[in-house]
Amino acid sequence: MTTDTTTKSPEAAPPPPGTAPARKRGTNGQQRLLTRRDRITLAVMAGVPTILHVALVWVTAIASILLAFTTWDGIGFDSIRWVGLDNFHQLFSDNPQFWPAVQHNVIWFVALILVPTPFGLFLAVQLDKRIRFSRVYQTAFFLPVVISMACIGFVWQLVYNPDTGLINSIIGANKPGHYIDWIGDPKLNLWAVLIAASWRHTGYMMILYLAGLKSVDPSLREASALDGANEWQTFKSVIFPTLRPTNTVVLVVTIIEALRAFDLVFVFNKGAQGTELLSILVTNNIIGESSRIGYGSAIAVVLLVISLAVIIPYLIATFRKERRA
Repeated sequence: MTTDTTTKSPEAAPPPPGTAPARKRGTNGQQRLLTRRDRITLAVMAGVPTILHVALVWVTAIASILLAFTTWDGIGFDSIRWVGLDNFHQLFSDNPQFWPAVQHNVIWFVALILVPTPFGLFLAVQLDKRIRFSRVYQTAFFLPVVISMACIGFVWQLVYNPDTGLINSIIGANKPGHYIDWIGDPKLNLWAVLIAASWRHTGYMMILYLAGLKSVDPSLREASALDGANEWQTFKSVIFPTLRPTNTVVLVVTIIEALRAFDLVFVFNKGAQGTELLSILVTNNIIGESSRIGYGSAIAVVLLVISLAVIIPYLIATFRKERRA
């Protein structure tokens, strides 16, 4: 008499309480890591910012480039007329404000390179020595960077006020017949604005250089001290050469700051009487009384080309360094 040796496989025991349920497996046996709800959440989180970025940056940039070759008053799309390169020809040859605006942007860049950048490096070197209350000093110098440029403009307007301003009160130029109009005088207003811009830019440069100094290998300083080099020789021959990547970032940031300068000048005097900038010309032509959108877009394209001429070589050099690394 034979006995049945086949036994039923025991049923899988339920998971102990408090443990997470096992992940579902797909038809091919692979573990499914994301549920349908997870995929929907990720699609929304990645899709909404992407759509906004494309709509607000790429679409508007491409539309601005196309409008640069047209004439349009902004009223109805049927009024758009293709004019080719007429806007650029008129811009380069007939606009008396264009070349002064380009000159002022160049002066803006040179001033930011020569004044706040070395001063920001000096502050970074001093704060890197771990002096007392260094955190307080860092906060004080960096505070203008986090303040809106419009607010900075209003503050410096009070400083430059001919009657009750701080500067005229100190030098005694707030009396009738002795006024110094820092904002209204075409020979002074650009430099007055640059002082306010440099005040803010110094803190920005300080933070960038301070971050670069923190990444310097301490053994370099120790080796330089053992060789008998003083503090200045160590900085000039050892520390500063290691800040080359930081100097590249500082240069690119300063160029971008010089090209996109707008709000501080607009608060001061709306870019008139000696403070013309390319960004001011773009605004005045697009949303001004005449509303020459095609002409203003042509100025914006010129500004875009100048920016890309600086940014693209920087990106190429950065990518090459990453490949070599």
